[in-house]
Amino acid sequence: MNLEKIMNDLEKKNPGEVEYLQAVREVLESIEEVYNENPQFESANIIERLVEPDRILTFKISWMDDSGKVHVNRGFRVQFNNAIGPYKGGLRFHPSVNLSILKFLGFEQIFKNSLTTLPMGGAKGGSDFDPKGKSNAEIMRFCQGFMMELWKIIGPETDVPAGDIGVGGREIGFLYGMYKKVARENSGVLTGKGLNWGGSLIRPEATGFGAVYFAKEMLATKKQTFEGKIVAVSGFGNVAWGAAQKATELGGKVVTISGPDGYIYDPDGISGEKIEYMLELRASNQDIVKPYSYEFPNAKFHQGKRPWEVKCDIALPCATQNELNKEDAQNLIKNGVFCIAEGANMPSTPEAVELFIEHKILFGPGKAVNAGGVATSGLEMSQNAMKLSWPLKEVDHRLHEIMCSIHESCVKYGKDKEGYVNYVKGANVAGFLKVANAMLDHGVI
Repeated sequence: MNLEKIMNDLEKKNPGEVEYLQAVREVLESIEEVYNENPQFESANIIERLVEPDRILTFKISWMDDSGKVHVNRGFRVQFNNAIGPYKGGLRFHPSVNLSILKFLGFEQIFKNSLTTLPMGGAKGGSDFDPKGKSNAEIMRFCQGFMMELWKIIGPETDVPAGDIGVGGREIGFLYGMYKKVARENSGVLTGKGLNWGGSLIRPEATGFGAVYFAKEMLATKKQTFEGKIVAVSGFGNVAWGAAQKATELGGKVVTISGPDGYIYDPDGISGEKIEYMLELRASNQDIVKPYSYEFPNAKFHQGKRPWEVKCDIALPCATQNELNKEDAQNLIKNGVFCIAEGANMPSTPEAVELFIEHKILFGPGKAVNAGGVATSGLEMSQNAMKLSWPLKEVDHRLHEIMCSIHESCVKYGKDKEGYVNYVKGANVAGFLKVANAMLDHGVI
């Protein structure tokens, strides 16, 4: 593999797509050795085929607000690779959405889904529509317009979207309603559905739960647990909520949450009614955490800052991509952090990741750590296919088993001669081998 040639060619084809190019480089650097040891991959041109999406749908959504004004947004669906199963990946509604971000997320999704051991390919989609400040009626009209374009290329055995940033239970409901109308079928075409119409228990919390289950396995390699540990969490959505809840159950003390406006430091710990209040903040449809400090006076709000300056044992970045940079990593290391588990997609910059690995800190990358969300989506697909619903304990048990299995795969391919586990390498190699071998089996298509 000529890594630099591949990256130079990709940059020429995809100018300015920083996030996508970053994600590809991180994977290729990790798999270079195993790729070169298997000449059949080179002869089948696996890398060049893998980094190019199967197809990209770009479309216009015109919708009318409550005052009668017409707005236009852009929608996307990136179907990246379906070697091991139907395309699977979330929909993101946020002003920052562009093709680079969706291609990065779709590319990551290939390996994340592969790691779950479930038959799911990689995809991602969304729109630059901003749900913040919109009425339910406006969001419904937008979702219906979005689905009128998307429905043509999705289906329970073809492509199964889910939620992501800006797309929760309400949006999934509106999207599904329109799909059901135009496709004339009731099927498991979306995951994250309501419990009374095909959804799975613990799906909203699953990504956060899975992140903590993975971190628990990482800690166990050092004969450590969450008990008595100080935990810093970023974000305040479903992932952060699930992570805070499960970390607290396991004996940890969560002291931070964050939003675009800054972060909250609560020395008393974020548990019980405080975790429930996180849900109220998210339901308010505003990207701010400052009101938490009004509700709980012992908590302090730090405007415009990130929580990585707080002294902690375990860090769980659960907000968004590239939120933890080299300076943040230096602060965490200086303050004694010994475990970082990425609940979000690629929240650490390459420079931060290098520092963590250089200092031999337990570092779990997003494609492994946050796979619990899509794993539970896969379990929802299974329940839909069988026309039944599993009890909470069964879903949680299966999720825990999947996260333990992902951890084992990462250790298998990431452990060096000195015993240190490079989870980035382990996750990338394990995810890549399954997809690459499936592509070989299918021939050149």
